[in-house]
Amino acid sequence: MTSTAHRATQHVPEPVIAGADPRLYNDDLAPVPQNARTWNGYSIFAMWMSDVHSVGGYTFAASLFLLGLSGWQVLAALTLGILLVNLLMNWVGKPSLVHGIPFPVMARVSMGVMGANLAAVIRGVVGIVWYGVQTYFASKAVATLVLLFFPGAVALRDASFLRLDLLGWACFMFMWFFQLVIFQRGMETIRQFVDFCGPAVYVVMFVLMGWILSQAGLGALDLTLGDKVLTGSESVTAMGSAVLLVVSYFAALLLNFGDFSRFGKNERQMRIGNFLGLPVNFIVFSIITVIVTAGSSRVFGAMIMDPVEIVSRIDNKLAVVIGSLTFVVATMGINIVANFVSPAYDIANLFPRHVDFKRGGLIASILAVLVCPWIFVDSPKAITVFVSVFGSILAPLYGVMMADFYLVKKQVVQEAELYTMAPTGRYHYDGGWNKVGLAALALSGTLSIGWELATQFFHLLPENNFGWVIGALAGAAIYLAAMRAARRT
Repeated sequence: MTSTAHRATQHVPEPVIAGADPRLYNDDLAPVPQNARTWNGYSIFAMWMSDVHSVGGYTFAASLFLLGLSGWQVLAALTLGILLVNLLMNWVGKPSLVHGIPFPVMARVSMGVMGANLAAVIRGVVGIVWYGVQTYFASKAVATLVLLFFPGAVALRDASFLRLDLLGWACFMFMWFFQLVIFQRGMETIRQFVDFCGPAVYVVMFVLMGWILSQAGLGALDLTLGDKVLTGSESVTAMGSAVLLVVSYFAALLLNFGDFSRFGKNERQMRIGNFLGLPVNFIVFSIITVIVTAGSSRVFGAMIMDPVEIVSRIDNKLAVVIGSLTFVVATMGINIVANFVSPAYDIANLFPRHVDFKRGGLIASILAVLVCPWIFVDSPKAITVFVSVFGSILAPLYGVMMADFYLVKKQVVQEAELYTMAPTGRYHYDGGWNKVGLAALALSGTLSIGWELATQFFHLLPENNFGWVIGALAGAAIYLAAMRAARRT
């Protein structure tokens, strides 16, 4: 079976777009012809398995305990959050599915044919940072293997550079280079990795859960692990924050899911794939995460939120090797799906005459090193802040695009107009930029990012993670009001 990553980047027949401007058009940005839209429900389900089953996903879910919630509350929040994500993902996937266009091209509808470059940069930067973060998570599993077979390598941890010790640097660059080699070998090699990732992690996680339960005993699990005692109102706020953190975790793909849905056969298949891959798959994975995290407190005397560390503590060298290698491969899977495809398209959209999909991915991988991603997630608390802040950055763009497509454009997109620089073009607006969209993005972004800064860094507001919903709703409302005031449709 052809994998999602392979299908997303395979060459398809170039459709004829009369008058297409080379500044806006190449093979990778062109609409996918109907006969090349081969994804069914399972294809999308497999994509979500690769996305969800990662060390980063596990650590994020486990970190929700730090909000002061019990295991049952964490599970409830994860369930509510992923149901909301499923709805939002169906909304953003539909226009790209109907017209066969990737996210940066769809952004031209609301931001203008040139303004979409700003949207591509915003999404591309987040994807590049996430790419580095996931590579860092995978490198920790590599470090576990190195120390298992070469205990003397622990001496490399005595020196550091840019807040990462030398062992960490060596393992990070190994993972970075290994992924780059795989990417450059072609999408068929990538396909073999992605098809293996999701199921492999399920096997390891089920085994890990069974081992935890055998050591702790089912009756000994204590699902109240946080060190906070919350009142009733505080619990409601914490639950709301947890729900919205789940949405923020998927904020990047809530923008560029169209990069994948454009290959879907029809909307029904997309909805089936999303339901199986998001609510069903995510909830099962979350149950395992909650049990393993809760059990780790009983078995090791402290709550451990990193599955790689749990695996490293198992007194069985073969189990450590299998577990660590599986998490390495799984993290490569999410990097391909969430953090390689999108920046590659986004960078190609900036320079379509000079940069294709593969070159865009190469550029993204190089930039991922330069941002020193380990700084963003150097503690369990840091990852929740990281997810929340980046969600608040992306949310306004989601609100603007959805308000434009469903409420302003009434789901009508003129494909040929997406590829013309003619001043009379439908999406030319103000010299290629929709100033209304830019203003709405700036105002709503100021609100959402300011909210997160006031909450997470300056502590001027009670602890919460409402930045995404504030940004999305503000973006939609401001854009809709401004477009109507400007009498634009």
